Amino acid sequence: MPFTLIRIVLVAACCAVACRHFVHMLQLESYQLPGYRRWMSRNRDRLLKNCVLVGLVGAVLSWYLPVFFSLFITERVRRESVANWVMLALFLAVTVALAVLDLRAPAKKPLVFTRRVRRLYGFIVLLCLAGSAVLSLISLPPYLLYAGNCYIVMGAAAIAQPLEERINGQFFERARKKLEDRPDLIKIGITGSYGKTSTKFVLRDILSQKYRVLATPASFNTPMGLSRVINEQLKSEHQIFIAEMGARHVGDIKELCELVHPKYGLLTSVGPQHLETFGSIENIAGTKYELIEALPKDGVAFFSSDGSYVDRLFAKCEREKYRVGFNPDRQPYMLATDIEVGPQGSRFTLKCADGESLRCRTRLLGKHNIQNIALCAAVARKLGLTMEEIARGVRVIEPIEHRLQLIPGAMTIIDDAFNSNPAGSQEALNVLSGFPGRRIIVTPGMVEQGAKEDELNYAFGTQMVNCVDVAILVGPKHTKPILQGLVDSGFARDDIHVVSELDEASALLRAIGKPGDTVLFENDLPDNYTE
Repeated sequence: MPFTLIRIVLVAACCAVACRHFVHMLQLESYQLPGYRRWMSRNRDRLLKNCVLVGLVGAVLSWYLPVFFSLFITERVRRESVANWVMLALFLAVTVALAVLDLRAPAKKPLVFTRRVRRLYGFIVLLCLAGSAVLSLISLPPYLLYAGNCYIVMGAAAIAQPLEERINGQFFERARKKLEDRPDLIKIGITGSYGKTSTKFVLRDILSQKYRVLATPASFNTPMGLSRVINEQLKSEHQIFIAEMGARHVGDIKELCELVHPKYGLLTSVGPQHLETFGSIENIAGTKYELIEALPKDGVAFFSSDGSYVDRLFAKCEREKYRVGFNPDRQPYMLATDIEVGPQGSRFTLKCADGESLRCRTRLLGKHNIQNIALCAAVARKLGLTMEEIARGVRVIEPIEHRLQLIPGAMTIIDDAFNSNPAGSQEALNVLSGFPGRRIIVTPGMVEQGAKEDELNYAFGTQMVNCVDVAILVGPKHTKPILQGLVDSGFARDDIHVVSELDEASALLRAIGKPGDTVLFENDLPDNYTE
């Protein structure tokens, strides 16, 4: 009896420890069970190897170790006792070894032990204890529990969901009330398939030339992310609050607007980002337009005008509205023209519809960044900034980490590793093509593009041909369409390298790279997408 209890507890503890990896994946999927299930589907082989195998081997050994020890020990009770303790020790050793390997494995975005994770772990421990006890009571080896670790996490998340919704609701309501008590605060919402984060920081830097501005940090673009910023960082001295609004499902932007109630709305783009969850480009467009629909009657909407879906939404908008862009025939409120892009950044002229214009320079690269700057300049102009103040704000904009970030050196690095999408990858290639010397790309391609993912990655491969001299593809399975696109377009096979992971790509780059080369890192898949 004492051994049984000890085994129940220790096996449960081992399984709870082993659940850490799956909790990490759940966190990377924003605690969304549909995304977690998709991750499980993509990683069946890994799950079988790391969990099912350990669980089944443990069960089989627990059955056959007494048979093995019968060769040396004749007394049945003693034989079974020794076998049980040896098996438990082996299981503990394997669990500890795997846990150490997991902890030592480099993570692009490590697991953060938030309060939510700690609460989730409480339910995991309870489920592990219950599972270990039930298996023991029905005379099955509790080691079998290890095979279901990924499902234990999913079950714990499902059980915890009502509690999390209640906690989140209270946190959300506190933030909403805090904003409600600030009728003087100018609230600005920014959304789009891509360019949200860059636009947010550009707008913050420009408006800071005249106002005290609070912008949501990094990718804090969810209800809880915005609520946290409002509750913890919004002060009475702030005059403007800029909220980035992200979405993976229809209705997500509407929920954020119910919190912020912005008067000004910026739509940066509409494209096939997160097609896997949205299902169609029409759903994406409709979700982004939720921001414009939520604006009050005296609200003001700003649109990047050079995309067909954005143009349709502009035509649909019944609020005061302005568009920006590069085409003077579209009569944009803010026109960007005379663009010069080089290794040191960009120079361009901003022309406002009110007749004023000014030459600007920025360290940012890419035509899409100039589009974002023009969008922010339009907002700033409507909020009373002079063109000189706008130009001064443009000059101080810092390149955003992992978004076409220029890193000079013996080899020039263009770090565009944050994520990749069809428009962004094309622009990154355009930027790369303007650099001298040998041009190298390191990329795993695009993800979360739904049924069109292979098609888009194939097109990405064909687009590289005239912009890239050497292609390093990360992930043999995921990059097959890119490889095919390169080959079909006549790219030299000897200049294509396929590696399994980013560390291998970095080692190869050190081996083949030369001074004067320019290297573009385009996308860096998170840990839940690694092969």
